[in-house]
Amino acid sequence: MTRLTLVPTPIGNLKDITLRALDVLEQADVVAAEDTRRTRTLLAHYGIRTPLVRLDAHTVATRAAGILERNGSVAFVTDSGTPGISDPGADLVRLALHHDVEIEVLPGATAFVPALVLSGLPVARFHFEGFLPRKGGGRRRRLERIASSEVSVALYEAAPRVEITLQDLIEYCGPERAGSLSRELSKRFEATLRGSLSELHSAVRSHPLKGELVLVVGPGRGGASPVDLAELVRQLAAEGLAGRELREALEARGVPRNEAYELALGTEV
Repeated sequence: MTRLTLVPTPIGNLKDITLRALDVLEQADVVAAEDTRRTRTLLAHYGIRTPLVRLDAHTVATRAAGILERNGSVAFVTDSGTPGISDPGADLVRLALHHDVEIEVLPGATAFVPALVLSGLPVARFHFEGFLPRKGGGRRRRLERIASSEVSVALYEAAPRVEITLQDLIEYCGPERAGSLSRELSKRFEATLRGSLSELHSAVRSHPLKGELVLVVGPGRGGASPVDLAELVRQLAAEGLAGRELREALEARGVPRNEAYELALGTEV
């Protein structure tokens, strides 16, 4: 029976691979990789000469079944991190299950876990959103869920699009919503920026970034009751806020945009 092993690979520092992962890569009949060039560098670094084949999002449907049929043991790796998280590994697992292939997943590196811990935000419970849709209703619905989330939310983003995504998060979550932005995790120039979403946006505009990033958005209003919200509206109104200023103040405190608009509208005479 064919055995498929999903092998996590380092997200940056090559020393982060496990001894068990190296054993599997060396003993497999073949290593199927999302990017053979990147994987070849990893295998060469550790002196592993297992045959290497490409298996990415464009070829899983047409090539995976043949690879599994021809080999007794297949190790699958993606560009970095644990296969199956925002990459073709999930499609490969579904196909392997359909063909009654034995599946094993090794524990190992995943970028959003260290980013969550580094954020300093509440992470006893969290949501992982992966990459957001680039546009349309799908993106809007995901942003609305993030805005109303009562737990921290982690998402991936490519550097060229992070400014746009931060703009959207500010619109839906409010400029003062807490967040963090991690880059180059486990690499020489690793850094995590922490602050409000507006502060992160300003930092990105001043110093454009490279590579893939992990954004963490802090929880919203934490399940405030209607009574709590009504009291908050009264307090803000007593401070002289009304209309748009009141809506923005509510959003800054984690109230979802649509709800903040309705509450602000309800105070107008």
